[in-house]
Amino acid sequence: MDMAYFIALAIGVSLLTGTAALAASDRSARAVSLALEGVMLALLAAALTGLVQVLQSAPYTADLLTYHGAGLSIRMDAVSLPMLALVAFIGWIVLRYQRTYLAEEPRRARFVGWLAITLASVLLFAGAGNLVQLCAALIATSLGINRLLLFYAGRAAARRAARKHFITARIADAVLLAGAGLLVFTYGTTDIAAILDAARAGEGGLVAVMAAGCLAIAAVIISAQFPLHGWLSEVMEAPTPVSALLHAGVINAGGLLLIRFADVLLLSPAAMAGLVMIGGFTALFGGLVMLTQPAVKTSLAWSTVAQMGFMIMQCGLALFPLALLHILAHSLYKAHSFLASGGAVEQIAAFKRPGPVAVPNARAVGAAFVAALGIYAVMSLGLNIGDKSPQASALGAILIFGVAYLLAQGLAGSAPAALMQRMAVYSLAASLGYFALHAMAMWLTAGTLPAAPEPQALEWVLIGLAVISFGVVAVAQSMFPLWAYHPAAAGLRVHLSNGLYANAMLDRLLGGWAVR
Repeated sequence: MDMAYFIALAIGVSLLTGTAALAASDRSARAVSLALEGVMLALLAAALTGLVQVLQSAPYTADLLTYHGAGLSIRMDAVSLPMLALVAFIGWIVLRYQRTYLAEEPRRARFVGWLAITLASVLLFAGAGNLVQLCAALIATSLGINRLLLFYAGRAAARRAARKHFITARIADAVLLAGAGLLVFTYGTTDIAAILDAARAGEGGLVAVMAAGCLAIAAVIISAQFPLHGWLSEVMEAPTPVSALLHAGVINAGGLLLIRFADVLLLSPAAMAGLVMIGGFTALFGGLVMLTQPAVKTSLAWSTVAQMGFMIMQCGLALFPLALLHILAHSLYKAHSFLASGGAVEQIAAFKRPGPVAVPNARAVGAAFVAALGIYAVMSLGLNIGDKSPQASALGAILIFGVAYLLAQGLAGSAPAALMQRMAVYSLAASLGYFALHAMAMWLTAGTLPAAPEPQALEWVLIGLAVISFGVVAVAQSMFPLWAYHPAAAGLRVHLSNGLYANAMLDRLLGGWAVR
């Protein structure tokens, strides 16, 4: 059986079930949720089976219900199928979690309904084979998540976050539609595969370059890049399952949009450079603000801001296979982090510290970075694994800074020997895992996603600036416990904890502080 038909059927059932749940009683919410969980599991199996079939044969587009290039079509390739599996898996987890989390909440049937509609919309977007379906599904996704953000409509902060999301999403919709219109005008088709084939051949000219710019702008807005990140930092005003659902192709839909149209984006070096600058700054900004947040869910939200910036930067560096890998890995661990945040807080509160905290000094941090770079050299050169393009090498150096942070904890003066050994094992495992997954992502998407082109002068400058900037921030994060409460850092800490007031300025611009 062609898995495309089964995937489309499962999406249709999810959409119909969600629509029916909006009018159902709360007593039926559990039964509806159980039915949807079964659909998600079936869809997960279909996506994985379809991926195996595609790897054994070739990618294709199944036009199931189309008319003149519009309608329902499912793209079966190494980009859509992993994303479909990811959305189905996280959707199943979130549906299971909310059965207990919202068991006593009124209007839980409506929550399940909007959850199912949002999941179906994301699935239609991730598997879209034509531009009409892709744009309609992405717009429906933003409308669905907006309704979920307003589940606790009595909270002024929830209304403020939903209002910001609604306004920014409509701007992104307008830019996306403009980009899609330019692509249809240039290539004379709505079929995504045909557009990508033509762009890979260098066709399109100035209009295609303009379309690439529109797609880049839409992706930046969708994935909450600075300064339009404010609503994402306030997701804790919605139920916890919504925070997890955001990572099932909602907040990272901007990255998926860029990955899907990678061949078009390569026609515009200016758009790619803009993605590197905006994404890199957002990643650094979000990472620093995250360190100053006292609440676990707020810290996780700012971590997502930073991770989305890093994903956008990866796309700007033309590392599309690694950006897809980042979406998959980040979505899984961050959805788990949000769902487990309550239990983690209880464990920390009950934890009795056995002794003084091991804080690494400058010497320990320096030794950790030297050791991490040594690990990187051995893994990339000695084992001869991974992409050797300058962009991938720079990204590997940036990611290895995280390994240096682990090593610094073990090299701290008061750290016990067991901690040092454990951190060394974690560092080696993380490094080997990264390079292994890197190689797997390149193999999986070979022929589907383009390789990174040879960088030009501007790209070399941006690569160097990115490595230096992330290195400086990594050192600051490693030594954060030493200087965080120093009087000289007190003012900076306050400003960072408020996100440099960018969100407050956007609130004031939109009148978001008004409670009507």
